[in-house]
This record gives sequence, C-alpha cells and structure tokens, in this order.
Amino acid sequence: MTAGYGATVILDDISVSLPSGAALAVLGRNGTGKTTLMRTIVGQAELHRGRVRFDGRDIGAAPCWRRTRLGIAYVPQEREIFASLTVTENLTVGARPGPWDVDRLFGLFPPLGNRRRNFGHHLSGGEQQMLAVARALALQPRLLLLDEPFEGLAPNLVETLAGVFGELRRSGLSIVLAEQHARLALGMTDEAIALVRGRIALRESSRRLLDDSGRLDEALTVRQTVTKENLEE
Repeated sequence: MTAGYGATVILDDISVSLPSGAALAVLGRNGTGKTTLMRTIVGQAELHRGRVRFDGRDIGAAPCWRRTRLGIAYVPQEREIFASLTVTENLTVGARPGPWDVDRLFGLFPPLGNRRRNFGHHLSGGEQQMLAVARALALQPRLLLLDEPFEGLAPNLVETLAGVFGELRRSGLSIVLAEQHARLALGMTDEAIALVRGRIALRESSRRLLDDSGRLDEALTVRQTVTKENLEE
C-alpha cells in the first residue's frame, strides 16, 4: 500500500501481513513512517493506493469507528486519555461487552485500580500509559496497535508494561508494536520489519534479528548519498 496525508506520500508501496495471534515489531528511526502505518490501519491516514484487509475483509474505505467495531484498537504515542475523566470513566466511556472488563483491567494494572477515582491529569506518565492501553483493551480488540508505548518511561515501568504485553500475547491478541528500542521490541514479537524512508528495508523473524543485530543496524542506516532511485522518486 501507499499512504500519507493529503498529497504527501509517507509510506511507499509496502506490504505487511500478520497472522491471528501473532505480534509484529515495526522498527525505525523517527520520521520513517511507523506512526503513519498505524494510522493507515486504523483509518486516520489517507490510503493512496492498495488495500487494508482485516479478517479477510477490505476495510480501506471504512471509517475509524467501523474498524474499532471490527476489532482494531490503537494506542497512539500521545496516549490521548481523557484528562477530565476519572480512571474508571476513561475505561467505561467507550467500553464494549467482553472479557476485558474493568475488574480484569484493574487486575492487569493494579496501580490503576488504586487510583480509579483519580482524574486523568492527576496520573503520572507511566500511569497514563497504562490507562491508554487498558482503555484500548476495554474495546475488546482482536488487533492492538501500540505506537512507542515505552517512550519516556522509567525502567521499572518499562519492565511492568513488558510483562503485561507478555500476558496479552498469551491471551491470543494480535499486536503491532512500533518502537525505536529494537531489542526490547524484538524480545516481545514474532516477526519484525524495519522502515527506512517509508519503505520496508528489512523483514525477518525477531529471534534471528536478536541473534544478528548487525543486520538490523545496517538496514536502519540511512545513507546520505543521492542514488538513482532517490532521483526517480
């Protein structure tokens, strides 16, 4: 698919697939198209060419709310929790019936249960990130899109969230994880792609890339020389 914003192309002729219950790491430096890939899947970026398919259905023209109803949830890098609502209200305002109810979410994130009556703007950055993930789970998704979920978090919170994502994997949830910290993402996923200038520079199993980090480093290196391909673009 090719996608972007208005006439601006960010993703250029890429193809990504994810089996049910699997996890994919989307790696790359800032500005390589990781967020645009997430937003294209969820319907917030413009699909210029190609298709977005989910569960065998072409959803490329479907609005965001329809994709959510079909089972796609997105946790943006900015978190976007409701600052003026309590933790419980954040979790219930758009919740759908299903296994991820409030009690289970508080069990998954005990700090949120302890602060269930606190407003969103009273939470720490780590607590806000937990709330953003929990709110997405309250939508009962089958596919969870996570955009830089570890950014700016203290190491102990990163460890806590990594443990939670391990539990999500065991629940059978499909996950797409966009992350700059490659080794962390590779340790949580089955397969990885590396984006450079909006194109897939490398596609490999996460385990193989963990064992051979040099391949990933080489793929993520952006050469400054202008090639014939650059000129044709």
